[in-house]
This record gives sequence, structure tokens and C-alpha cells, in this order.
Amino acid sequence: MANDREVLREIWDGKLPVCFQLDQEEIMEIQQPDPFYVMVPRLSYFPLVIDKMKRHFLRFISQENADNEMWLDYNGQPLKWHYPIGFLYDLYCGSDPQTPWILTVHFSKFPENILLHCPNKDIVEAHYMSTVKEADVLKHRGQVMSTMQKKDHNQLWLGLQNDKFDQFWAINRRLMESHGESEGFKNIPIRIYSEDGTYIQRLINPKNSDGSRKVVQQLISELYPENPVKLRTHGINIPLDTPLQWLSEHMSYPDNFLHVCIC
Repeated sequence: MANDREVLREIWDGKLPVCFQLDQEEIMEIQQPDPFYVMVPRLSYFPLVIDKMKRHFLRFISQENADNEMWLDYNGQPLKWHYPIGFLYDLYCGSDPQTPWILTVHFSKFPENILLHCPNKDIVEAHYMSTVKEADVLKHRGQVMSTMQKKDHNQLWLGLQNDKFDQFWAINRRLMESHGESEGFKNIPIRIYSEDGTYIQRLINPKNSDGSRKVVQQLISELYPENPVKLRTHGINIPLDTPLQWLSEHMSYPDNFLHVCIC
């Protein structure tokens, strides 16, 4: 288990300034709506942080669109709500950071071929818990989540939804620990994303065959031997000498996957 609580807390407290602007084609009032500015947690998901923003814009759109599912885009690219906010920023703005992050809000023309529907927060919870269970299967053969009670699952979700660090980590530490194994010998579920949002998923052993710690440089050499790349997560270009075990314990997202972008 990661014992550096300060690092975990710094990652948890990461916020992004976001400027939401209503799509000009959907404005039905003479008065232009003011942009909506808010600081959002990097580890959260957009459907969990947009209620006030949605109410801010509803009076400026057609009533026939008011009950439609809202969606967001950045520079014309629809944003997939089931990816963590901080990851989306790293994917699309990591090489050219901007603050605030300017996003466009839509209430019509939902991009069915790109985005999953998310009519309520229950869908976000279902997706999140499904991903956590997938990570647990990859790490521990599902033996941790299967032994947790429903109240533990609820505490895990509510800790993330309500931005409660202590509540979340009181439960999540079980999922981060090796299950019945010596420290450092668990596998690491990792997703590596290209600029177009596609990714490869791998289960990485953080140890080399001689028992030494595997570092990021070795991972890159294994996966991209002919085209060395740099990797980014949580807004940080990852140093090549970073041990994968440390990276997994401290920099995994709340779904317990290590999400990294090629940069």
C-alpha cells in the first residue's frame, strides 16, 4: 500500500479551472449568457460537477431542448464523460496547457456514434464500479471486491462523488494493496492513450525477471521499441526512472487503473 499520504492527498486535491460556454447556435435569448466558471476536481467525472452549470444555461435555450441530455466538447471534440476530467485535460491539452479550460455546452445534436448516454448519476456510479471491479479482477482476481460489503461499495462511491478524501481512501486502500502477496509483486492494470483517444490496455508486472524494480523507461522500451515516447499523467510528464510500482500506488485514478497519455 502506498504509504506516502501527502502524495495521495496532493493528487486528490488537484483541480482544474474550467470555463463553460453555451453553443452559440442554441442561444434563443437576445441577451448572451455569461460563461460559467468553476474549479473541478481532476479525479472526478463531468456528470458529477455540472448541475449548477446546467441550470445556469437552461433559460437561454429552446424549451424543447431543455430536457435533452447535455454534452460537452473541446475544440469540436466531444468529451467522453466516462473518462476522468483530469485525464481528458491531459489528453487534449497536455502538450499545450490552457487555463481556464474552455469547453462548449450543447443540448442538441447528441453525437450518438461517439458518446455513451448518461441520463443520470446512477449511470456514472454503475460505470465507475464496473471499472473498479475490472481493475480488481486484473490485480487480485476479483478477490477484494467480492469480499467487500454493499456499504463499503457505497462508501467508496460517495467518497469520490462528494470529494471526501478520508472516506474514499479508508476503503480504497484495500483495492490498492497486494492481496495475499508480498509487497511489490502485484500486477498493474494500465491504459495508454494516443491523441485520438484510443488506448491499449496492458497488465504489467512491476518487477523484472531478476527481481529488480521495473521503471517507466523499461515499459516504454517494451511497448514502443521502435518509436520511444514520453508519457503523461495528472498533468506531469513522467520521469523515465520512475518505478512502476510507485507510479501505480500513488498515481492511479480512483478506478484503480493507471491512465497515461502519450506525449
